[in-house]
Amino acid sequence: MPVPVPQQRVAPTAEATHVAHLTLLVIEDDPAGTFTVPELPAAAGTRVRVRTARNLTEAGRLLTDDVDCILLDLSLPPSSETRADEGAAELATLKHVLRIAPRHAVLALTAEDDTELAAEAVRVGAQDYLFRGELDGRLLTRAIRYAVERKRADVAQHQLTESKLRAQENARLERGLLPTPLLQGSDLRFAARYRPGRSRALLGGDFYDTVRTPDGTVHAMIGDVCGHGPDEAALGVELRIAWRALTLAGLCGDELLSTLQQVLEHERESEEIFATLCTVDITPDGRRAGLCLAGHPAPLITRHGRAAQLLPYEDGGPALGLLPHARWPRRQVELGGSWSLMMYTDGLIEGRVGPTGTQRLGQEGMLAMINRQLAEGLGGEALLEAAVAEVRELNGGELTDDVAVLLLDRDRSTDRSRKGDRGRSASLPRPRPATASPVSAQRPPL
Repeated sequence: MPVPVPQQRVAPTAEATHVAHLTLLVIEDDPAGTFTVPELPAAAGTRVRVRTARNLTEAGRLLTDDVDCILLDLSLPPSSETRADEGAAELATLKHVLRIAPRHAVLALTAEDDTELAAEAVRVGAQDYLFRGELDGRLLTRAIRYAVERKRADVAQHQLTESKLRAQENARLERGLLPTPLLQGSDLRFAARYRPGRSRALLGGDFYDTVRTPDGTVHAMIGDVCGHGPDEAALGVELRIAWRALTLAGLCGDELLSTLQQVLEHERESEEIFATLCTVDITPDGRRAGLCLAGHPAPLITRHGRAAQLLPYEDGGPALGLLPHARWPRRQVELGGSWSLMMYTDGLIEGRVGPTGTQRLGQEGMLAMINRQLAEGLGGEALLEAAVAEVRELNGGELTDDVAVLLLDRDRSTDRSRKGDRGRSASLPRPRPATASPVSAQRPPL
C-alpha cells in the first residue's frame, strides 16, 4: 500500500496578498446626521480607508499626502476660508478645495435633482459626481478608483504639456545661443560643435557667433559665462545678441568689449558672475586678423603644411565683469594665404586625463590631440566631433563644463568657383606627418 504523502500548505504569493490602499477624505456637515459613508468593500484588491472632516479647517489638517481622493458635499456652506472671488456660493467650497488640493482627485456629492450643479462641478475641476440618494459601497469604491486614475492621467498630461512647452522654450533659447553665421559674400567656411556640461541638459553658458560686415571684414566671437545653468544660458544669449548688434554697428576691439561689459553688469544676477570672451576680426583679403582676449583661451591656428599652434595670448585682458575700468588690447596677427582658425571654450581643455584622473588635458594636450587627428586625415565637422568625443573619453565620462568649438577655414588653393559653397563645413589643412607629433611648450613664433 502506498504511503500517503502529507500535503504541504502553500504560502500565498505576493500578488495574492497585496491589497492596494486608497484613502478617502469626506468633507460634509450634516447637522441632522442623516448622511453616512456606506461600508466600502475591498473589491478587486482595493481597500478604502475613510477620514471625515466637518469643515474646511478640519479638512486642511487631515489633507495629507497619503489622501488619494476627496468626497466633497456641495451643500457644505461657504466658510470664511473661501475667497470672495471663487464665484457662486454653491461652488465656492469646491473651488477652494481644488485650490488647496491640486494633486488630489475630487468627487462632488449632491442631491439627485441637482444634475446641473453636478455637471458644473465637473466643468470646474472635479473628476466625477455622485448623487447622495444613490450612494452605496460598491458604487463609491468604483467612483473613487476611477477618479484617482483620471486625476493621475490629468497630472501626467499636464506634465507632458509643460515638458513640451519647456522644450519649445529651450529650442528658442538654443537658437539664440547657436546662431546661423552671417557669412554671405565671404570665401571662409564655417563649422561648430556645442555640448552642454549638465546631464540631459540642452543649454549651457557657452555662446558664439560669426558675422560679415558690409566692408568685407569677418568677425567671429566665442564666450563663456561662468556656470552652466539656464540663467547662465540666458545671459549668454543676451551677450551674443549684443555682440552681433554692436559689431554690425561698427564697434570693434576695446570699445566693443567695454560696452559688452556694461551689458553684463546690468544683466547679471550677482556681482560674482563674469564671462570670458575671444574675438577676432579678419580683414577682407583674409590674410590678417585682429585678436582680443578677455580672460579666454587663445585660438588655435593651422597654416598650410604646418602643425597647429596657439595664437599669442600675452596681451589679453581680464574677463568681462571682473574689473570696472578694464582694457582689452587688440593684437594684429598674420594669418597667411591658407589657414584654419579654431576657437573654443575652456570646457575642451579642462577635462581630466590619465589613469588617476588628477591631471587636466590643457592647451598643450589639446594641441597634441588636434595634430594627431589632422595627421589621420580628419577635418571640418568630423575633426570637431572627434575632438569633443576624445576629450570626453579621456575624462572618463561626461564633462562637467560646457564645450563650444568654432572653426573658420580659408583655402586659397581651391578654385574660386567654390565660392558658391559658402557656409559649408570647414576643414583644417592637413599638416605634414613630420610635424604631427605633440607640440612642446616652446611654441614657434607667429
